[in-house]
Amino acid sequence: MKDEIKKAQILVDAIPYMQQFNGKIVVIKYGGSAMVDEKLKESIIKDIVLLKLVGLKPVIVHGGGKDISDWISKVGKVPEFVQGLRRTDAETMEIAEMVLSGKVNKCLVGLVQKLGVKAVGISGKDGGLLKVDKKTVNGEDIGFVGNIKEVDSTILNVLLENGIIPIVAPLGLDDEFQTYNINADDAACSIASALHAEKLVFLTDVEGVLLDPKDKNTLISEITTKKAEELILNGNIGGGMLPKMKNCIEAVEKNVGSVHILDGRIEHSILLEVFTKEGIGTVIVK
Repeated sequence: MKDEIKKAQILVDAIPYMQQFNGKIVVIKYGGSAMVDEKLKESIIKDIVLLKLVGLKPVIVHGGGKDISDWISKVGKVPEFVQGLRRTDAETMEIAEMVLSGKVNKCLVGLVQKLGVKAVGISGKDGGLLKVDKKTVNGEDIGFVGNIKEVDSTILNVLLENGIIPIVAPLGLDDEFQTYNINADDAACSIASALHAEKLVFLTDVEGVLLDPKDKNTLISEITTKKAEELILNGNIGGGMLPKMKNCIEAVEKNVGSVHILDGRIEHSILLEVFTKEGIGTVIVK
């Protein structure tokens, strides 16, 4: 009986957060190990469905880099990256679209609907959601890699208003209707800004933002955009966290209430962050 009472108390403690965020949009960028480990994948989808059932409006934006690389290798090509961005020729673009819009996207749709909640899988091509131009790296052309220049959130709003969870693959079209691959972090930030989301959640393979990347005890629970910019200038934030943090700062400055960087390898990390006072990762606020 004690265990049952404890579970009930956890639900009661979450009531203020449920009230605060009821009807609010939460964009979740889903990637990293949480997309590979099947147990974690099911756990995260359950968390997202629970958000929906208690009154929030989740939107999933997913990556799929490992699956793309695996399929590229299967056709005898070697995956190439330039400063973290995939070099994307025409054949690679075809593979990326097949994997992202097909295999990965529809798998997530199936997992959500298995739990009794409706989901629709789309890409940034659908409904003119993501309009792009070509992204270059220090002037170098790296192929069909898109830079988002416009977001038309109409299709997302229609789905959300009808109680459906949108699941978005990071692809877009340019003015000539050519398909481009988009960095999933960029897509999530742009979509969250366009929707004026209450929260943008990044599921990653790190605990959050560390003052000392080598010391897990230096986790920063909450940080302002101004302080985050200072840490970047001082060199405290670098490597793969640098572009992510820049994205987070930009999102908060453009209509997003707060951005959360969580360790997606921890079960129920989303619920712990959204429905508890202490949280579990790093939250960036204005």
